[in-house]
Amino acid sequence: MGIPKKLAKEKTWLEWVIRIVAVSLGAFIMAFGLELFLIPNNVLDGGVVGVSIISSHFMNVPMGTLVFFINIPFIFIGYKQLGKTFTILTGIGIAVLSISSTYLHQFDAITDELLLATVYGGTLIGIGVGIAIKFGGCLDGSEVLAILFEQKTRLSVSQMIIIINIIIFAVAGFVFSWERALLSLLTYFIASKLIDVVVNGAGDEDKGITILTEKGEEIAEVVYARLGRATTFIPTIGAYSKKQTYSPYIVINRIEETKLVDIVKEIDPNAMIIVSPISDVKGERYKRRDIH
Repeated sequence: MGIPKKLAKEKTWLEWVIRIVAVSLGAFIMAFGLELFLIPNNVLDGGVVGVSIISSHFMNVPMGTLVFFINIPFIFIGYKQLGKTFTILTGIGIAVLSISSTYLHQFDAITDELLLATVYGGTLIGIGVGIAIKFGGCLDGSEVLAILFEQKTRLSVSQMIIIINIIIFAVAGFVFSWERALLSLLTYFIASKLIDVVVNGAGDEDKGITILTEKGEEIAEVVYARLGRATTFIPTIGAYSKKQTYSPYIVINRIEETKLVDIVKEIDPNAMIIVSPISDVKGERYKRRDIH
């Protein structure tokens, strides 16, 4: 069954402007942390940015240029997995990150003290990426790749990202030094914690979403069509109305949260959305369906 036309609501121009500005700001903050703290000191971030920094070391091509081109395949994957809005915002964010990194590359590092560079660089990256995710975009294709592998393996998104980054940091140990690799690991840890703080106040990556609404079936249908996530219904009874409804319960990852909230608000602006952190999820029922 397709998505009803009345539910395929387009965002207003103001919503688009706010999201584009926020994702662009996040991208610039990330570029600032990279170019004025980490890269001059040979300290890496994880994901595509880490691959780009290592590749730039050998190819004599600006890191910002490599970030853009390496991320292009992941933008297309993102369209198939998370839809048009995510793809547009991610494309804009990555373009701003690339341009900002190229521009800021001409400036000297703010500090050559390795620990300070690691802490402040990781903090700025975490804030920048967190802002982008909170407003529906992404600045690194490794998260999209992790979602793709999540469907093919028993590993969660967070586990896949950790594996990807361990490989990148191991390569960095051979290319730069093991001291730089360890500092890069510290950068990743700081950034990941700051992302969680910005996105949801230090919650975990996976979320359990309970939606109190009288339009649970409509929401479940659209969530399955747009996100590929199955829904469990929880019977609920209003304390005053005594009316029984069925509240959808859905498990998602952090970059799906904004899109899910959009879907719920489109269908029922008065719905109450309860977000609960989940430390781990086991079982095949958690796997998301491909939404080609």
